[in-house]
Amino acid sequence: MALSKNQIIYIAGFGAIAVLVIGTLAFVPGEFGGSDGSGGDAAENDYGSTPWTGDLFSIITGDPDYELPGEIESMLFAVQAAIGAIIIGFFIGMTYAKKKDE
Repeated sequence: MALSKNQIIYIAGFGAIAVLVIGTLAFVPGEFGGSDGSGGDAAENDYGSTPWTGDLFSIITGDPDYELPGEIESMLFAVQAAIGAIIIGFFIGMTYAKKKDE
């Protein structure tokens, strides 16, 4: 079975992406970490700025060190992912329906 021109292009593209990702992760020194607090920390350290707003839950509870439990954070992340999947699925379904009607 011979590969079509599009299949060859896709295979070459995926191969190039794999080489770039593996090369970056394997040969670039450094520490890969999350960015949850790094932006605010960088702004405070580099520019001397101070935050003028607080965390919503800290404002509601009045406790500046309040954090949501891990289970609640996981649930909110799952809800966010589900909403995104529903939106993407809706547009894929609409595109499929339009093509089917034509």
